[in-house]
Amino acid sequence: MSAPRSLRVVIAEDSAILRDGLAGLLTERGHEVVAMVGDALSLREVVGAQRLDVAVVDVRMPPTFTDEGLLAAIELRRAYPDVGVLVFSQWIETRYATELLAAGAGGVGYLLKDRVADVADFVDALHRVATGGTALDPEVVKQLMGASRQQDSLARLTPRERAVLELMAQGLTNNAIAAAITVTERAVEKHIGNIFTKLDLPPSDTRHRRVLAVLRLRG
Repeated sequence: MSAPRSLRVVIAEDSAILRDGLAGLLTERGHEVVAMVGDALSLREVVGAQRLDVAVVDVRMPPTFTDEGLLAAIELRRAYPDVGVLVFSQWIETRYATELLAAGAGGVGYLLKDRVADVADFVDALHRVATGGTALDPEVVKQLMGASRQQDSLARLTPRERAVLELMAQGLTNNAIAAAITVTERAVEKHIGNIFTKLDLPPSDTRHRRVLAVLRLRG
């Protein structure tokens, strides 16, 4: 298996210590940190001026420390769909997480700082997002799925289909899902087909059904 390619990364984080720490970890592993910024406005400027693979973005940044980073991430996904966005924060904003995921076909992630214990897992998630995949912390998935239970469409899913959907939301492949729930990959494909049907997600060239399947959070 070939080594993962080097990534060009921008880090948007208001904490200088965490910014420098992330930059050091990524540089040590052969990636290029092209910029480090501490506010959403600077993030927008950097992405517009640099050739990037992925942006690591905190949710709460100056000036109000509420949701500037996440809103900037949503804007970036719309304006630069080829640039992956990995939200890395201690806060879960389910409404904006939904909007971020809906803004593009993959290339997005949402990880919680306090729950990333292994650097290799973080770097793997970064690669997945940079190459068009998804990476969601299980706690983020839990909150997204918890809100979605209010919707009739999701209520139609069987317990096994719901379990598959939760694993899909974490970014697992069909093969990985099959291993996690101890079934064949063909059985997983059947479950996913049923999920798409029950959630009214027909085949589309412009929409990422695996992502949209976890976005039924608002009635």
